Amino acid sequence: MPSLSVTCTPDATGWRCYVIVGDDPAATEHQVDVTRDTAADLAPGATPEELVRASFEYLLEREPRESIMRAFELPIIARFFGDYPDEISRRLRG
Repeated sequence: MPSLSVTCTPDATGWRCYVIVGDDPAATEHQVDVTRDTAADLAPGATPEELVRASFEYLLEREPRESIMRAFELPIIARFFGDYPDEISRRLRG
């Protein structure tokens, strides 16, 4: 799995996170918005960085980094992968 760099900064509704997938010239960059409600629903007690990192690990198990949208709101993952909410909750709750 490629390396992941995740940085989140607070905004009015939650966090805006920036993700770099890979550390080579083909690295991809992504912007992910996470609301407080989404974080509380999917991963109570986890940091936004932990949630986004786990979400990208989940995505990378299913598709190449080049196929991941460049900018999106985190809940959209469930539109493409129906098991995402349950799987992310399971992973982050241990």
